[in-house]
Amino acid sequence: MQKSAPLGGAFRWYIYALHGLLCEILFTAAWDLCTKRCWRLIGVSSFWAIFIYGTAIFVIEKLSLHLQKICPLPYRCLIYTMWTYLWEFSTGYTLRTLGACPWDYSHFLGNFMGLVTLEYAVPWYFGCMIAEQVVIKYTLRLRLPQETDYEKCK
Repeated sequence: MQKSAPLGGAFRWYIYALHGLLCEILFTAAWDLCTKRCWRLIGVSSFWAIFIYGTAIFVIEKLSLHLQKICPLPYRCLIYTMWTYLWEFSTGYTLRTLGACPWDYSHFLGNFMGLVTLEYAVPWYFGCMIAEQVVIKYTLRLRLPQETDYEKCK
């Protein structure tokens, strides 16, 4: 009989980082298709996205585990979206001071300091919903097999 254990925090963070990176690449390709009619579907991201998305979704996981008992889904997603904007602004501001911020939303009407933009509020909201309802939900169900004492003796 094989025992299993839930994934540790580092494994979950890694899954969330890869998910965020993939989503950003797909989103930027789709955004260019819709706004510029660019049919080449060239998505872009940056090295920093791995840390930013991994940490953002890991925090949403923690919020979700607490808020699911006390708050309906639409309000949770609003809280996650506000967290996402705060995190994007904070990391963007830090990266800009280091001369390494890979994004600039200055050309959007709803931008704040070029680091966040209201035009992305709806995609962020639904992205947070998908993160909680699919990515986090199923990542928390993943298990790593562990050897039983009998198998160790073989």
